Amino acid sequence: MEVLLPDYFDRFQCLAGRCPDSCCQEWEIQVDPETAARYRALPGALGDRLRQVMETRDGDTVLTIQDGRCPMWRRDGLCAIQAELGEKALCKTCREFPRLTHDYGDFQERQLELSCPEAARWILGAETSRQVVRQVPGGRAPEYDAEAMKILRGTRSRVLRGLEEPACPVKTALTKALLWGRAAQAGLDAGQMPGELPEDAADQAWRLAEPGDMEGILACFRGLEILTDRWRERLAQPRPGPWRREHLALARYLAERYWLQAVSDYDLNSRVTLMIVSCLLVRHLGGDVVQTAQLFSKEIENSADNLDALLDAAYDNPAFSDGNLLGLLGT
Repeated sequence: MEVLLPDYFDRFQCLAGRCPDSCCQEWEIQVDPETAARYRALPGALGDRLRQVMETRDGDTVLTIQDGRCPMWRRDGLCAIQAELGEKALCKTCREFPRLTHDYGDFQERQLELSCPEAARWILGAETSRQVVRQVPGGRAPEYDAEAMKILRGTRSRVLRGLEEPACPVKTALTKALLWGRAAQAGLDAGQMPGELPEDAADQAWRLAEPGDMEGILACFRGLEILTDRWRERLAQPRPGPWRREHLALARYLAERYWLQAVSDYDLNSRVTLMIVSCLLVRHLGGDVVQTAQLFSKEIENSADNLDALLDAAYDNPAFSDGNLLGLLGT
């Protein structure tokens, strides 16, 4: 079976106690059933403490947040479980984060999650989206539509190449990514690869665009579940900055993470809209691009409810329309 991963994947190392925004903050940690059973049977003071802070809701076990942090997080920034029992005693979530695996049966793709500050530095600092291909034992017969996956992989490769054209201005590259995504959806619907975009596709699109409404996008994000006061403050007081190459790296990351997921429901349009809206938002909030994008991911990508709401907004929120997005990209 093929495993595809970014060339920096194995170079990532957790910053542990030096992390500026630890994954042990603000999130409740979901504990897999096997580890939860082990924790409940653990003797001694650590076992007693774990049983006090574990809670089961709707069949899922979590470590409840206390004072804004995981109760196993020590003052030195390290984990009490790992310190006493070793890394293998951690639950699956803590062992794997921020490593992410998309398993399609006959191949896998692995990524780092942008919500980790150190992973964000690698992701947004990468000049290209070069993948390493490895062969590993295992795999199974895929359940996806093979023709649809072929189209999705081919169109994603095209959009990634476009986002990496060094001479192309950021707003032009993002506009072409939006247009190419729409063409890819049409190709997916028709069961064939779409043709190339005209050279002046971005200019043509901007001439037909509506006046851009960023406030409508901000209002949508303000209406989602908000995890941190920092995010609420950023949404309330945006400080728009210039387009930077890191915004293209953000678009690449989002395309790599979500594009192929359309094989499950044939809905590429909403995922492309999410990609463009996210880049517009991160630019509009301003500040350090890496820090802003990492906070965005922490608030949005790690919440299934928030993600679902944004994918729905692609169809029912006027601020997420192509006319509005093109207007914002063209300015």
